[in-house]
Amino acid sequence: MTSHDLPDVPKPAADVAAHDDLSPASRVVALGRPARVPGAGVSPPLELSSTYAAGGPQGYARGGNPTWSAFEEALGSLEGGDALVFASGMAAVSAALSLAPHGSPVVASKTAYNGTVASLLDAERDGSHEVRWVDLTDTAAVVAALDGAAMVWLESPSNPLLEVADLPAIAAAARERGVLSVCDNTFATPLGQQPLSFGVDVVVHSVTKYLSGHSDLILGATVTASTEAGTALHDRLAHHRLLGGGIAGPMETWLALRGLRTLHVRLERATANAAALAERLHGHPSVERVRYPGFGAMVSLEVVGGPEAAERVADAVHLWSHSTSLGGVESQVERRRRHVLEPETTPENLLRLSVGIEDVEDLWRDLDQALRHA
Repeated sequence: MTSHDLPDVPKPAADVAAHDDLSPASRVVALGRPARVPGAGVSPPLELSSTYAAGGPQGYARGGNPTWSAFEEALGSLEGGDALVFASGMAAVSAALSLAPHGSPVVASKTAYNGTVASLLDAERDGSHEVRWVDLTDTAAVVAALDGAAMVWLESPSNPLLEVADLPAIAAAARERGVLSVCDNTFATPLGQQPLSFGVDVVVHSVTKYLSGHSDLILGATVTASTEAGTALHDRLAHHRLLGGGIAGPMETWLALRGLRTLHVRLERATANAAALAERLHGHPSVERVRYPGFGAMVSLEVVGGPEAAERVADAVHLWSHSTSLGGVESQVERRRRHVLEPETTPENLLRLSVGIEDVEDLWRDLDQALRHA
């Protein structure tokens, strides 16, 4: 089967072009909805069928689902391209990595998400790829590493060090050299930045996080530009999804679209909370260093007293949740190096804070007492 054998998936009947002049805050609400005809539902239906009557645009749900299409329309519009939903963020990462030819060099950050780093380390060990590890904040070093590479993997802000890369400069250098660029945009979200507009080729998301926003599902996504080259990449990613089987559940996708409706208001509140907490954490007697890129709702801090003290902070919170993951309405804290796969570049005493939408004074009181307890 080739990518051209993929079934045509019915798209939502809403006129996407009609929403091009709307702000992102309006598009998250308006897109991915049924056509406004008399008697039609305001929200898209949940399509649970695994197979379809012969003769129509699709025959089997591994190739497409109307619920997927509604979510993909909304996310694609926010990122300025064409989206594909996957079973998990790692399924989307795996699909994007598959675009680099076997054995080819891949330029990647030493401080990226641990699942991505672990996948690249596996690729190094089995000879699937030569990995050129770089510091993404050193733009000159990244550009120098691009010569002869097949792909550069970007993550900005990075997880969990919250380092920021010069995406336009790196994407331009990659394009000049014929190097495919991929950016994990999970932390920034399309409301914070749209990497495709900087010239990045493929955007990756863990939909589990901010896009769905309620810590109740596992999904991923890719987005490619609506150009001839972007469409070719989109087809390859869709082909990988079809044959690899990393398909999203309709229920999870429907929930993700419902969660996406409130992304703007959730992120607005969480970002304001994060900025306030980051400012207060600077100079706290129990904090060695605060990492905050100046936008978004993620804050990382390094605790005085080493990993044991950091663990005591995480154990002492009451309102904050001591748990992994991020991007939900609830605030979460964890010491990242407790995970076996976490890169050694992450300090042992680093706590990653996913700031939620609770009252900021309640969040501060709880965090402050935990830090003083440690």
